[in-house]
Amino acid sequence: MHAVVTSAICPLYLRPSAQCELADEALLGWTLEILDETAPGWYRVRTDYGYTGYAPAADLVVGDGNAERWEALTRRTVIRGVCSVRSEPRVQGWEITRMVRGSTVAVHGEPNGDGWQRVSLPDGREGYTKAGFLFDITKPDREQTLRQRIVDMALLYKDAHYLWGGKTPLGIDCSGLAFMACRLSGVTIWRDASIREGYPVRAISRDRMGPGDLLFFPGHVAVYMGDGLYVHSTAKDGSDGVVVNSLEPGHAGFRPDLAEKITAIGSIF
Repeated sequence: MHAVVTSAICPLYLRPSAQCELADEALLGWTLEILDETAPGWYRVRTDYGYTGYAPAADLVVGDGNAERWEALTRRTVIRGVCSVRSEPRVQGWEITRMVRGSTVAVHGEPNGDGWQRVSLPDGREGYTKAGFLFDITKPDREQTLRQRIVDMALLYKDAHYLWGGKTPLGIDCSGLAFMACRLSGVTIWRDASIREGYPVRAISRDRMGPGDLLFFPGHVAVYMGDGLYVHSTAKDGSDGVVVNSLEPGHAGFRPDLAEKITAIGSIF
């Protein structure tokens, strides 16, 4: 059985309780596989990239029929960090729900002259958001374009605070940042700070690394930008979120604790 996320952010916990470690997050409009109902109000779920966790039932609309209808609609992905679906095509409309980057909504018709797009949500509610807040996730054909897209998507999260298990502008961890940078570029990778067989990222030699590749450290991952720079989400005191650092000694952003501990370079190219 499958379900679709109806809340802005659906937390996926390690256990069926909100008082435990956050494993991951699923976003509005994402489809999840229901594995079982282990406790009242909780489902154990699996994402389309193979991650599992416990989701609050209140954040989901459950049923294969609902999921199939949702996936048959024309959908767009939210690219704005945070935005709203409103009751009317004007800013004075009341807020039906809030969305974060990476959420998906179904679109109906064309935007009006003021740029308002009619959209629907997985639970059937309808409203309006700005067409400029939405985009199509289409993987670029050219390698250099895709490399730059991954870097650009990662940089959209700059200054978001570090949140273990997070993957939104409201809080994101290192592997969540790498995952979302690739996901928003049309590529789905493993969501942890490791190279996993069966997923697009493979190990390459350091002399081949380029923008859009991933730098792996013990328990950490970053997106390489080129010219020795990388963007990552770090809990290091003084950073506490998404920042740009350097592999080059002498650079103001040099992190010797990371530069000396690279365990692998990963690439989808």
